[in-house]
Amino acid sequence: MTQHRRSLGLKVAGALAVPTLAALALTGCSSSAGSASSSGGSKEFSLSFATSNTIESPFQKLAEDYMKSHPDVKITFNPQPNDSYDQTLRTQLQAGNASDVVVTAPGSGTGRSILPLVDANFLEPLDDAAKTQIPVGSEALFGKDGKVYGQAAEITVVGLVANETAAKAAGVTEFPTDFAALQDQCKTLESSGKSFFAVAGSAAPNTGLMAMSLAATRVYAEDPKWNEKRTAKETTFADSAGWKEALEAVVRLNDAGCFQKGAAGAGFDAITKGLASGTSLSGFIPAPSWKQLKSAAADSDFNVRALPADRSTDKGFVYASANYAFSINAASKNKEAAKAFLDWAAQPEQTKTFADIDGALPVTGLDKYDFKASAYKNVGDLIKDRNYGPLPNSQWPNSAVYDALATGVQGLITGQKSPDDVLKAMDAAWG
Repeated sequence: MTQHRRSLGLKVAGALAVPTLAALALTGCSSSAGSASSSGGSKEFSLSFATSNTIESPFQKLAEDYMKSHPDVKITFNPQPNDSYDQTLRTQLQAGNASDVVVTAPGSGTGRSILPLVDANFLEPLDDAAKTQIPVGSEALFGKDGKVYGQAAEITVVGLVANETAAKAAGVTEFPTDFAALQDQCKTLESSGKSFFAVAGSAAPNTGLMAMSLAATRVYAEDPKWNEKRTAKETTFADSAGWKEALEAVVRLNDAGCFQKGAAGAGFDAITKGLASGTSLSGFIPAPSWKQLKSAAADSDFNVRALPADRSTDKGFVYASANYAFSINAASKNKEAAKAFLDWAAQPEQTKTFADIDGALPVTGLDKYDFKASAYKNVGDLIKDRNYGPLPNSQWPNSAVYDALATGVQGLITGQKSPDDVLKAMDAAWG
């Protein structure tokens, strides 16, 4: 999702962690919010966004297109390392020298999340153009008291990315429709030296994402307001049958040989190499990663799928939400120029361009989107029928809850923890 990379191991590994999870942060320097002219009519502003060693950044490409169509505008880019973005963004906002426009994330679960930044008075309220960009059901993640502080840039589906070509070569002619069929398929693949899933067991973003994916049908399909009930102390993770089933499913997958050998100690390169080479058929990764994988394995067909439910009769469900947003620094001296850019970025042509670059879904125009001709054909009906919701951790009160889940799943894979241990740790982290 950002710059070109030099090796296959790096090519997707950074991208897989970018959009979703709580463990990302930032270093480096950026230009001051007031580095451009401080006059109200300034046509200059600065833009900060996270980068990794991947393909071109959709943030930078969109801004470059804006400068081409607005030759009187100058945008200073302040890309920051992916693994330290959150930390640096917060530090710069506190110091008063953050960029005029900063990339944030909806909700509250990470250091770049909109709601805690609003509470700290770091972000500027946006206008109606930003309100029209908010996906249905995500309104509470973008602001408070009727005000919006982030403009969604795309819709990111989170489920499975599958190498369909490798699946057919391995004899998988039909994707499993329930968990029992999935376990049987895992055993067959294991006997032939392949795995249904590639898992980065040593990388908390991937283990946590796997657990949340397993909770999609077991928790949020049946009760989309489960997070609200947890906030109201009407339930807990430990008391949730759905969450317990989700973590027990991790153990079931592990026991069935669904993960590649050495999964417990594997990094993101195991997903990249496994899916690109076809030794693993799928991975628990953000959907836009299909595009980066395609660039690494041009002869393979990569598609996005929802994880099979426990029973074939269960309601299908997938995560789909705006994981990126443009926000304006409240201390910016170039707010007029920044808002003009955001208004332009909200136009359908620009939202489509951004999504196309990143391999995501556009934040507007989904009613006319041709799912059948895209990598999203297998989840199109779920999206059109609105059987989706935002990533759970975007509504959790702090990143510690997600960290407890992610490290806990690592313990499930190694056999050092039980599902009950993990759920109790998540409740403790909730506070």
